[in-house]
Formats: sequence, C-alpha cells, structure tokens
Amino acid sequence: MAKKILIVDDEPLMLKGLRYSLEQDGYITQSAVDGEEALDKFFHESYDLILLDVMLPRMSGIQVCQQIREHSNVPIIMLTAKGEDMDKILGLEYGADDYIPKPFNILEVKARIKAIMRRSVPSAVPAEDKKTIVVRDLEVNPTKRTVTIGGNEVKLTAKEFDLLLLFISNRGRVFSRKEMMEKVWNYERPGDDRTVDVHIRRLREKIEPDTTQPEFIITKWGVGYYFTDED
Repeated sequence: MAKKILIVDDEPLMLKGLRYSLEQDGYITQSAVDGEEALDKFFHESYDLILLDVMLPRMSGIQVCQQIREHSNVPIIMLTAKGEDMDKILGLEYGADDYIPKPFNILEVKARIKAIMRRSVPSAVPAEDKKTIVVRDLEVNPTKRTVTIGGNEVKLTAKEFDLLLLFISNRGRVFSRKEMMEKVWNYERPGDDRTVDVHIRRLREKIEPDTTQPEFIITKWGVGYYFTDED
C-alpha cells in the first residue's frame, strides 16, 4: 500500500515541487499552507509521515509539531530556512524526528523519508530481535514498537524508539554519537552531536525515574552513551 505524506509549507513552488517529486516515487501526498490547516488535516486523515516547515502563517511549525506529538508518534521531518542551530534543536525538543535545512536537494529529502519509513515498519525488524526485551520494569517490543514501564505504555517518537532499541539490544556497549547517527539516522552529518544529545535527553525524560541519575542510559564521558548491563 502506498505511503501517505502530508507536506506543510506556505511556498507554492516548494509545495508543488515536493508533491510532484514524491508522487513520482509512488507516495500519496496532501498539502497544507499554514499551521491550522495542517492540524485540521492531521486530525481528519491518517499519514505515514509529515514534512513540516518551521515558518508558517497562523501557527508555527514548532507549535504544530508539539500538538501532533500530544496525539501521535507519526514521523515528522522539519523543514527550515533558518540556519540557527537553536531553531533546529527546538524542533527536536518538541518531538520532530529529523530536520532538513533549506535549500535542499530533493534526493536527500527522499533518502531521509525512506530511512524513516524503513525504521518505522515493524516487519523490518530481524527475526532474532523480535522478542520482547525486559530490563527491570522496562519492556520493549521490537515487533509492535511499543515500550512500557511498570505496565504503562510510554509514547516514543520513531527516532527515540530506534535509539532505545539500539541501546537495549546491545547492553553495555558504548555508542559514539557518530555511530548513533549512522545506525539510527542512516547517514552521517558531521557537527550534529546536539541532535543526538537532544534525543537522548528526551528519551531519558520518558523512561528514567530520575534524569539526574540515569539508571538505564548511561553517559560515558568523552565517548558516548550505553545501556546499563546491570539487572
């Protein structure tokens, strides 16, 4: 079944170009030109991914992202014309899975979409990794892509889940930020260490009893992060 993508941008030429290019690859696309229209379509339709511009009329892309995250873990890629790192990080703070700065190469956009789509499909999980992983009161189901703590489900974004699955499947192994970018984002982006750090912090906020003293995801200073190997 063809995947459906919502493209949110107030630039007509940008919308037209993205829709044409993605539809050539077999995607079904819909569009919105401002934040309110984007939310209206989100609440009335089902999408496999959202391309969301940061600068929008009536309601910013950041606000739209935040409201979507209160109801859904649909993958969100932020599009931004700004070069400020804080704008990029701010998008990730509110649950975006990735960002692409404008101007961009459409081939890169397609590559990012394919990478996220591939990671979001439960059937893509190798057979040996499909068994539910339990560490203390934390349970991770790779097939259903669900996480529970003490029996209560925890809502994670696609990238947060991918990071957690990477860690918990390799307990005790330290991953550098570069390795995480390669394994979870499926590409290298030098200088984006903060992207990883923001995702780690958000993940900790959702699974750690006390983020000031993490029990699951541990920092290896000067190297990276690892998942505890203590039961």
